[in-house]
Amino acid sequence: MAAEQITTDDPWTVRRVLDWTIGYLKENNCETPRLDAEILLAHARRCQRIQLYTQYDQPLSENERTLMRSLVKRRAAAEPVAYLVGHREFFSLEFEVAPDVFIPRPDTETLVSLALDLLKPLTTPQILELCTGTGCVPIAIAKNHSTVSVTTVEKNPAPFSVAQRNIEKHALTDRVNLLRGDLFEPIEPQNQFDIVVSNPPYIPKAEILTLDADVRSHEPHEALDGGEDGFDIIRLLVDQSPDYLKTGGWLMFELSPEQAEAACQLMRERGYSDVRSEDDLSAQPRVVLGCWQGNSPER
Repeated sequence: MAAEQITTDDPWTVRRVLDWTIGYLKENNCETPRLDAEILLAHARRCQRIQLYTQYDQPLSENERTLMRSLVKRRAAAEPVAYLVGHREFFSLEFEVAPDVFIPRPDTETLVSLALDLLKPLTTPQILELCTGTGCVPIAIAKNHSTVSVTTVEKNPAPFSVAQRNIEKHALTDRVNLLRGDLFEPIEPQNQFDIVVSNPPYIPKAEILTLDADVRSHEPHEALDGGEDGFDIIRLLVDQSPDYLKTGGWLMFELSPEQAEAACQLMRERGYSDVRSEDDLSAQPRVVLGCWQGNSPER
């Protein structure tokens, strides 16, 4: 079935377009054809996804059909849905997304949930977040903790601009301070933070070309590439975070399940205590965290 069929003179109602799009995306190996079809059609009609189900018998306008046809063809060619519609939901919040910016993943919500758990006993906590991308992690934390202050860092211009707009969109410019720089570079090491949190690049360089086409062909490799073994940034986080953490502060970061055991060992060797991994929504180790008590081993 060719994408051009959607331009026939038959009445293309919401229901028919959805059914056709789901089948077409299945044929083109999309993993979530129904979800993708609903998001794209809601975008084309400028409505919420839930509203599609009350509009089943309504025909699309010519402009809506033209836009939908373009979106479907691009999605079938593995372009990410988030780039097509310009936004992505994360932790029940909507974030602007753009090409050259890493798309938020549901698994990263584990990082936010764990940070919020650690913040519960603190009244005016300070967090440092690195490799911010869209800003989804610091924004989600700040939206769910009314007194936290977050300093967040991004070095690349495209995600920096997107993160700034997302911070403004969620009215958090007073509590989320975005800095331009590489990791700890723009921060003075004064042991001032309760938590250092990051979703760093952690994919081994050789594995990037084996990722799904929508990731390897469209998302920024710099946000994925963790070096030869995937640990380049993780090692820096583990080694340097003690200079920025209060005594009793925590370092936590996302990684792939296969890296969890080795990352825990790195943290123990550096002197962190209470080191552990926590599972994501798929029951796979996704976050490693440890507490810094100021007990630095011989280095």
